[in-house]
Amino acid sequence: MASDRLSETFSALADPTRRAILARLTHGETSVSELAEPFDMSLPAISKHLKVLERAGLIARGRSAQWRPCRLEASALKDANEWMGQYRKFWEQEFERLDAGSREPQATEKKRGPTKSK
Repeated sequence: MASDRLSETFSALADPTRRAILARLTHGETSVSELAEPFDMSLPAISKHLKVLERAGLIARGRSAQWRPCRLEASALKDANEWMGQYRKFWEQEFERLDAGSREPQATEKKRGPTKSK
């Protein structure tokens, strides 16, 4: 079900370490040990984060002899982006409405002229 996949995606993205891992993977496939380098945590802790990302479909892990490469899987992010796109239209309309409303008093004031202070 798509909503379950979205829940897993957003749950995985809720953690800053996992978001940082995904950001590193935008530069290409890399090993688990290379992914772990900037973090002050153990390899088993990084592996737990990778399992969450893999379960959510955000990364794929492979095996090549001793090398365990990880790579970004864009489809889950694409699904989340499409879901958020529905709300993007709403917010754009809201901002346009607010912007038009904030310009309205200025236009009215220019027509009437400045008010005199007593």
